[in-house]
Amino acid sequence: NLIFIISLAMGTTITISSNHWVLAWTGLEINTLAILPLISKSHHPRAIEAATKYFLTQAAASALVLFSSMTNAWQTGQWDITQLTHPTSCLILTAAIAMKLGLVPFHFWFPEVLQGSPLTTGLLLSTIMKLPPIALLYMTSPSLNPTLLTTLAILSTALGGWMGLNQTQIRKILAFSSISHLGWMTAVVIYNPKLTLLNFYLYVVMTVAVFLALNTMKVLKLSTLMTAWTKTPSLNAMLLLTLLSLAGLPPLTGFMPKWLIIQELTKQDMASTATLIALLSLLSLFFYLRLAYCTTITLPPHTTNHMKQWRTGKPTSIMIAILTTVSVMLLPIAPMIL
Repeated sequence: NLIFIISLAMGTTITISSNHWVLAWTGLEINTLAILPLISKSHHPRAIEAATKYFLTQAAASALVLFSSMTNAWQTGQWDITQLTHPTSCLILTAAIAMKLGLVPFHFWFPEVLQGSPLTTGLLLSTIMKLPPIALLYMTSPSLNPTLLTTLAILSTALGGWMGLNQTQIRKILAFSSISHLGWMTAVVIYNPKLTLLNFYLYVVMTVAVFLALNTMKVLKLSTLMTAWTKTPSLNAMLLLTLLSLAGLPPLTGFMPKWLIIQELTKQDMASTATLIALLSLLSLFFYLRLAYCTTITLPPHTTNHMKQWRTGKPTSIMIAILTTVSVMLLPIAPMIL
């Protein structure tokens, strides 16, 4: 596990700090190869299937990244990431990054892979594994097609909310939540790339808090979540607030990036796009509220010896408390800090 985690950190660092396309591609490949054993660690058929799906999609996306950079180098003589100027290369790279991130219409692999992975690996897939593609999107954003990115953003926000409505598996709900959040990031990346990074960082903080809480409570389904209030009420209360923040409800922290993105899109004369993605995000708000409602239901637990599995170490509890505080209170206390 230590070797794989070090490889993940190294692959991510190589990609986000490189200026050359081949180095960025190398980092992406190291990341893919390092996460595969973590996905298939349980030797369950669903885990093996998830690892296979992940490998095939990520290998195809990495090949497209290499093909895009080679086409650009062939036409312009430039291997620098920021010098992506050939139109065909830009289109191919947009498809590759969308496949890496799981944007619609290249999203089909992500819910299945997350459903077949353990919660800790799902946390890595939803956070660290998104960082290298986001970094490439950040560096190449001036060259990409605005219409195509806006279309991908609207589709991702719509389908991320729509397809999460009828899910009962929490990992799939979080996967569609990730797709919906990525739509918001993609919508504004051309006009204000730093806002995309801010959105991503806050999304990572909130998602880590949710995954750690769920992993501590050993919750994978909505039916299990309904019995959790009687076992760990304080952790459930923190999970409730973090889910509402992830939904983007004011005055919680998750509302801040959406507020700023709508403001930026309005400044760029894209008020119709801002209105559309704001309305589409109401779909995902519904299943967040359903999750939050399930955390407050007080059903009796199914087992008699349930208290044993709910004990958690002090460092984990402190980390969850800190992340929840940031996820909930960053926006309300920001004026005081400034």
